[in-house]
Amino acid sequence: MKKVITYGTFDLLHYGHINVLKKARELGDYLIVALSTNEFNAIKGKECYFSYDQRKKLVEAIRYVDLVIPEDSWEQKVHDVKEFKVDVFTIGNDWSGKFDFLKEYCDVVYLSRTPEISTTKIKKDLGLDEESVS
Repeated sequence: MKKVITYGTFDLLHYGHINVLKKARELGDYLIVALSTNEFNAIKGKECYFSYDQRKKLVEAIRYVDLVIPEDSWEQKVHDVKEFKVDVFTIGNDWSGKFDFLKEYCDVVYLSRTPEISTTKIKKDLGLDEESVS
């Protein structure tokens, strides 16, 4: 069985998220999503609209996803790849080159995103900048 892992916040779930999760699942037989906790997002300067538990329930309901685990830090990726015996790490191509250090442990694939949609765009279109989403 070929295992794939991806990371993300998946707040304000939209069809771009579904597209990237479908592409990730097509890279293997089992998809693990490491979902950023609200505490970790705060460290990254992001604030979520939905709680971690709400986002986890949404992501778990997507048919391409087999397992959701928490992402608590930048440093956990090597640990996760080893612990879950991951064959492929994948993430959006806006991170291209940033996770090449994982090639020592597994294949690394940068996926193209759906260009016309993003959580940032949704927040902007709704007038929900980072300060107003509290």
